[in-house]
Amino acid sequence: MPTITTLGVPGMTCSHCVSSVTEELEHVEGVERISVELRNGGVSEVTILSHEPLDEAALRAAVTEAGYETETVDVDAEGLATQSKEQHQQREEFYRDGEA
Repeated sequence: MPTITTLGVPGMTCSHCVSSVTEELEHVEGVERISVELRNGGVSEVTILSHEPLDEAALRAAVTEAGYETETVDVDAEGLATQSKEQHQQREEFYRDGEA
């Protein structure tokens, strides 16, 4: 079952930061896809898709190797099912609020 792991990484400020972190995380066994929501001046959100839960120590080590720290780690073993449910709820709220 797909797993989504979200890392909170402070201190990233540009596309080079994103590239460095992404490159190191790609070497962690089991990583399928990585996306980064850069929050300059805040904690960036690094989302990793995998088929199984990943080794948290390996993820933290990869981020450290890129020159950053991992502030938070959130693992969603329900992965895409949870994401789909959240998107459905957001659409329902949008249409409900739009009709009010």
